[in-house]
Order: sequence, then structure tokens, then C-alpha cells
Amino acid sequence: MRKSISRLAASIGLGASLVVGSLAAPNLAHAEGKIRIAEQFGIVYLLLNVVRDQHLIEKHGKQQGIDIEVDWAQLSGGSAINDALLSGSVDIAGAGVGPLLTVWDRTKGRQNVKAVASLGNFPYYLVSSNPAVKTIADISDKDRIAVPAVGVSVQSRFLQYAAAQQWGDAQYNRLDKYTLAVPHPDATAALLAGGTELNGHFSNPPFQDQALANKNVHVVLNSYDLLGPNSPTLLFATEKFRKDNPKTYKAFVDALAEAATFAQNDKAAAADTYIRVTNAKIDRETLIKLIDNPQYEFTVTPKNTYKLAEFLYRVGAIKHKPESWKDYFFQDERPLQGS
Repeated sequence: MRKSISRLAASIGLGASLVVGSLAAPNLAHAEGKIRIAEQFGIVYLLLNVVRDQHLIEKHGKQQGIDIEVDWAQLSGGSAINDALLSGSVDIAGAGVGPLLTVWDRTKGRQNVKAVASLGNFPYYLVSSNPAVKTIADISDKDRIAVPAVGVSVQSRFLQYAAAQQWGDAQYNRLDKYTLAVPHPDATAALLAGGTELNGHFSNPPFQDQALANKNVHVVLNSYDLLGPNSPTLLFATEKFRKDNPKTYKAFVDALAEAATFAQNDKAAAADTYIRVTNAKIDRETLIKLIDNPQYEFTVTPKNTYKLAEFLYRVGAIKHKPESWKDYFFQDERPLQGS
């Protein structure tokens, strides 16, 4: 007998968010030389793994004559990430372009949250263990799809984008009722174990690839088919943190750029870093092969984010219309050349 959704959540220990380690108590203002970073799960956060492993923020801080203390936290879901940023618990938030656009819209003219950089370009897959679900049109009451945050995560926004293409803008949120907030590691485990109502997962690498290793799991939707190659996951901050901590902020941006060059040019070393930092239980050679996928690009330059921004404004999910991607990205001394 399948477990109910509520029992599923209880069985894998879910709350509103998952925190690994701890977040310091909110500290709304702190001196130059400290940065608190919140990330989530998956290979898409590899650049942060490299930054952490090689102490690149500290390195670039010293080049500017300051010592920087770096705190790391891991959460699940764009809603939890946005709440942590706006409460002052973290300074840099790592989440999808969906949550970024939500918080950019919400804080425009106030905290003015904007993206700092992309974490790279990766296809995200909606996978299912239900053989009857070949396209999103086949999703029914028999299906439950895991996403990091219902209605807000980039996976939810991708699903809404696909629904609008299938049934029209007025029904963009038609599939939201079939989604359930579950962190990627738990969703993958639940999907593969069976025995629950969860039979779908809008995932990211490497979790989607681990699921697809099971012959009973298949791809229903590929985000690249929706938007072309795109940057699904970004890093963002408040205008105040950027303005009040220029050296710390610059050290972070420079560290991220160095990490991108490292990850893009040495996939084996990048794989080793991911395993070392995350303690991932994944075969090294499998991981190297995975991140050497030509569709993956480790870069700080955003790609194809504006299509989603236009869509969210069009359906009323955000109130402010960005004129271009530059409206929701900070432009620093080395301006990004993105889309």
C-alpha cells in the first residue's frame, strides 16, 4: 500500500527546509571581512565546492589586504534560501533563477536583491517511474512530483513554463497540485525505493542521472527542450551587502571566476572536489563522465535566463517586468555578458 503524501514527508524527515550544519543567528550588519553562503544540493553547486575546498575567497581577500571569515550552510528549496537571505542569516544565496526572479521582484526598490553570477549551464530533467507518463499531458492524480520548493523553485517554474506551452498561459500552474517539496537526495531515494506516492522528480545532476540508472525511470521533460541551453542556478545577494562590503564581495566574485576556470578545464579534479566536499556516494569515473557532458558548462556567465523572466511577468507571477537580464544581475567592474 502506498504511503500518503504526509506520511512520505514524515518518513524522510522533511520540514519546511533541510539544513546541514547550522545557520548563525541573523546578523543584519557585519564588518567587512565576513561572508555567509547558502547552497543547495547537486553538481550545479560545484563551483562553490571548489571555492570552499581551495579557500579561494580567503585567497582573494588576502590579495586585497583583508582576512575573510567564510561560513557555509546548506538548505533545500528556493523559499528557504530566500527567507535566509532576507532575514539576514546569509549574505550569498544559491538557488534557481525562479527563486531569484521572485525575490528580485519582491525586493525591487527596497533590499534590491540581484544575481551575482551564474553557476553554469545544465539540463534539468523531469523523470518518472510511471510508464504511463510519457509527456506532461499524461500527468494525473496518480502522480506526485518532487521539486525543491512548490511553485517557486526553478524546477517548478520550468514545469509551469511547459504547462503554459501545453495548455496556454491561463493554465500555467495546472500541474502545481501534483508537486511536493522534497530535497533532491531524499526524492531520489524515495523514487528508487518505491512504495510511496512519489513517482516523479524534477531533478538536477547527479540525482537525475542516478535515478535514470534504474531501468524503470525515464525522462519526461528536458529543460533544454524548453529554453535551450540555460543557466538554471544562480548566486544572489542584497544591494546592501554588496555596497557595504566591497572587498569581501569582490573577493567572492574573483574566487567564483577562478573556480569556474578550474572546473571547466580539469573535470577529473573537479569531480574529486565534489566527492571530497559533499561526501557524495558516487563512483568517481561515473562522475567524471557525467560532468564531462558537452551540455554542461561551468561558467559565471548567465545564459537564457530572460525567457523565464518574460514568462513569469506575462502570467503575473512577478509584478515588475525586467527590460533585460541586466535588470536582475549586478554589473561589476568586469560586467557579465549574458542573456
